[in-house]
Amino acid sequence: MNKTAKKIILKTRKQVYGDRVGNNPSLFDGEGFEFAELREYIYGDDVRKIDWKTTAKLGKPFVKIYKEERELNVVVVSMMGGSIYFGTVKQKSEIVAELVATLGFSAIKNGDRFSHILFADKLYDVMKPSKKHFSIHQAVEKITHFEPLGKEANYAKLIETLHHRLTKKSLLFILSDFIGEIDLRLLSVKHDIFAVIVRDRFEENPTALGHIKLVDMQSSMSIEADINTNTLQAYKKAIHDNDEKLYIGFKKQGIRFIKVYTHEDSTLKLMKAMRRN
Repeated sequence: MNKTAKKIILKTRKQVYGDRVGNNPSLFDGEGFEFAELREYIYGDDVRKIDWKTTAKLGKPFVKIYKEERELNVVVVSMMGGSIYFGTVKQKSEIVAELVATLGFSAIKNGDRFSHILFADKLYDVMKPSKKHFSIHQAVEKITHFEPLGKEANYAKLIETLHHRLTKKSLLFILSDFIGEIDLRLLSVKHDIFAVIVRDRFEENPTALGHIKLVDMQSSMSIEADINTNTLQAYKKAIHDNDEKLYIGFKKQGIRFIKVYTHEDSTLKLMKAMRRN
């Protein structure tokens, strides 16, 4: 295992199993249960399970009772197009690897099955569902070894591939910078989707750089550009419009999402976000 992968594995495993977060509820707490009935609140019940609509109607608190379902099928997809090869603090690709490890350890800790899919312009790797830590090591190592430069993120092909491959209902995490035309409607009908948007602050709020030579990381083509105030305004508007359209689509389709930046602690941010949802 290479040094980067080993560092990521050690860090995320410690955070998931360590004292600071190890005594907290599972990252997927409540995901493996289905609603069974309502009953009146008893002192000591988890307040998160209070049904507020029923409580308001009847004038006293009621909680939802759940029955346990079979284990979850946790599928993590890493979209590794060329644009993921960027970062001012860490590479976005490294953040993706950290998130994959976090989700993998959390799934296995919870007794669920974990599998990983590596995609860019096409399918590069798919792992069988597993409850072994070795599967996480494999996934992280494959991400850190992967060469995204010159590869265009093909979301249409990704959605088609997942639609045909994922025959069982899954808790599906898609990790990407989510730039471009993306419609996850087809997948959201069957699966519970959580989108994790990985970005660098600089790509959302760049500074004027003047006349420079740039390389398109997806096509590997070189271009010359004058990065002035007008250019930046147009670029920032395009990013803003991309994200507004993305968020509207997610909300319509019932897709949960968060944004993680390269300067943040990806594991802790993901854990906090999952427990809020």
